Amino acid sequence: MIRIAAPSLLMLALSACASSGSARAASTVTRPAPVRTPVVAPVRDPQFRMEPGLEQVIGASQAQLVGQFGQPRLDVWESDARKLQFSGAACILDIYLYPTSRSRDPLATFAEARRSDGRDVDKAACVAALRASKAQ
Repeated sequence: MIRIAAPSLLMLALSACASSGSARAASTVTRPAPVRTPVVAPVRDPQFRMEPGLEQVIGASQAQLVGQFGQPRLDVWESDARKLQFSGAACILDIYLYPTSRSRDPLATFAEARRSDGRDVDKAACVAALRASKAQ
């Protein structure tokens, strides 16, 4: 009985492989390519945190900030937001840029300043120190 069943099972297994292989080949040939539709997120208008001494920083583009401080130490993209980090002997300045409805390029909306040990430092003083170090 086993001698009769073994060849039958072998034939059944081989026919299953052959039919699934040709079905797989036929389905890849006739299946159309997927259509990819880009998702366009609506532009949100962020809050601009204007503070004394940051008048030329907040609202500036990446190109304008590079003009003021030189090349950033870090340039990090996260989704549609961008962080530029400028550093000097006196401080580290992080500037956050977001897209707006009024500009094609992201604009600076917020800034943070700290010393290399992580302690907060006055933002306006940091901006002035970084500008002075670039001028030298």
